[in-house]
Amino acid sequence: MRYAICFTPSASDPLTLVAANWLGRNVYSGEMVDPPAIRGLGIHEIAFHTAVPRRYGFNGTLKAPFRLAEDMSEATLLRDLMRFSGTVTPFEIPRMEVARLGGTFGLVPSEPCQQMNFLAASLVQAFDHYRAPLTEAEIERSDPDNLSATQFANLHRWGHPHVMDEFRFQMMLTGTVSPADLPRMERVLRDFFEPALAEPVPVSNIALMVEEGSGGPFRVHSLHPMGKVSARKIA
Repeated sequence: MRYAICFTPSASDPLTLVAANWLGRNVYSGEMVDPPAIRGLGIHEIAFHTAVPRRYGFNGTLKAPFRLAEDMSEATLLRDLMRFSGTVTPFEIPRMEVARLGGTFGLVPSEPCQQMNFLAASLVQAFDHYRAPLTEAEIERSDPDNLSATQFANLHRWGHPHVMDEFRFQMMLTGTVSPADLPRMERVLRDFFEPALAEPVPVSNIALMVEEGSGGPFRVHSLHPMGKVSARKIA
């Protein structure tokens, strides 16, 4: 079992519902959702292109998935995340937009969000002692030969290459899309998501995600309100 510390909008937020419709799974309940009917994009195409982000659920990762260290427990992780969240002031991302991320697509802030970058860096530092050391197989899956010197150092110090100055907040919407299909997919995603992106995105909770079994899908385990000292367990 692995955990991850992420941001995702509340269960009733319109963006959460639109993303569940697109990805085919609700990140809170874990229930599958019927794919949308989109002209020019078949149901099987949507299922194929959303397979990877469907497994991880709709979220922006702040601390990448990790196994608990041997001397750590879920109960203490929950307690400390509750306390940490209570020290963080809620904020907003003024605008999110669909963006190409290499050969994939995701939602990113239209302008860099320093508050989110600081939150991610703080979480990586504050909860690193909960992370079990990476195995050789986990290191290899990070493709270390293709990492920059900074990313390689991050991988061995923090368990993930894209942290601190290498961090970019993103909420994945697709896996890799073939170059020929990139323009068509971009048009579809912009049409589908832009109505839900008209308003600023409030960042008022930190989500603890849990992996269901080894290699299973992730879902929201609990939401930890920022600026408060309580956590709400997701049934």
